[in-house]
Amino acid sequence: MLSLVRTHAFQSGRGPLSPGSRAGVGAALGLLTIISAVELADGRAAHYVALMMAAPILAAAFASWRVVLGVGVVAAVLGASFALTEPTPSLVTAIDLAGIAFASGISAAVAALRQRQGEEIAELSKLASVAQQAVLRPLGPQVGTLAVAARYISSTATAEIGGDLYEAIDTPYGVRMIIGDVRGKGLDAVRLASIVLGSYRHVAYERADLRAVVADLDRAVARNVGDEDFVTAAVVEERGGTLTIVNCGHPSPLLLRRGAVIPLEPPAPAPPLGFMPVVRPRVERLEPGDRLLLFTDGLGEARRDGEFFPTADRAWRLLGHGTVGDGLASLETALVEWVHGRLDDDIALVLMEYTGPRTGATVPVPSWEVGAAEA
Repeated sequence: MLSLVRTHAFQSGRGPLSPGSRAGVGAALGLLTIISAVELADGRAAHYVALMMAAPILAAAFASWRVVLGVGVVAAVLGASFALTEPTPSLVTAIDLAGIAFASGISAAVAALRQRQGEEIAELSKLASVAQQAVLRPLGPQVGTLAVAARYISSTATAEIGGDLYEAIDTPYGVRMIIGDVRGKGLDAVRLASIVLGSYRHVAYERADLRAVVADLDRAVARNVGDEDFVTAAVVEERGGTLTIVNCGHPSPLLLRRGAVIPLEPPAPAPPLGFMPVVRPRVERLEPGDRLLLFTDGLGEARRDGEFFPTADRAWRLLGHGTVGDGLASLETALVEWVHGRLDDDIALVLMEYTGPRTGATVPVPSWEVGAAEA
């Protein structure tokens, strides 16, 4: 969906030095100290002045251009001091001093360019962060009668989010959630995910029947994708303690109840959004304390040495304690440890807990849901 560059901008040179600038200055001054010590031990002839031009070059890798120029001035002063101790200053020493000045100027220009690029990347990162929050808004901690937490685990160190999506909304028809996975990567996936979430945030308030919600989402996807593009999705509704799930080619949610983990498989398979899915809802009655895990296929595909992460076997132990946020944190820690920090795909996780019916509130349950629950 949306990719972000994870980077820290370098300091502009004003105010306190950044850790990078301090490291660069320390390394450069340490190098100058070593060269000076060797020069003093060698005698009166200036044999190693040329090595001092490495100091501003080293500082340029970390520090701002102002700091680099300062290091260059120190290197030039030290070099000139050693040159003046020679009985007869040589042409080679003069060339060495000119080399220090030239290296300082080039290094300062490189540092300025690097600094400007870092600031531009940082600004783009801020803009992308705003866009990310518009696409994947933070969930919870409470949505209607549900305690809700969400987590996005990126497969790369340079991306915040990829092709997965989720949302939870408290509507007149109960709490409705969606989790989905866009086929593909890059800007096309960003565009399609935005379309799906934008459509969902509208139709979730307008349609009483989840099957109508799916039909609207399918049309939105079909209008905006190619022949081979699609979105797997699961749409979930909690209404008066009744849990209804429609699944469009997505991994089945896991219901955690009294130590048991129950995969909520659909009554019949349905294709993803974009392929005109005809869905049959699965309906369950919730008990206070029940938890439901929604996830994308990156969780099911996480493996090490060919062995897949045992999600169902470990779900209760990882997700059944503390708050829903605590549960997702435990799951992420166990998952990252299992794959040794190497994921093949992004993973979106949503964990909800049913806290019981609203006090004094009666939520109507559609007849087709009641019939499905009794069947």
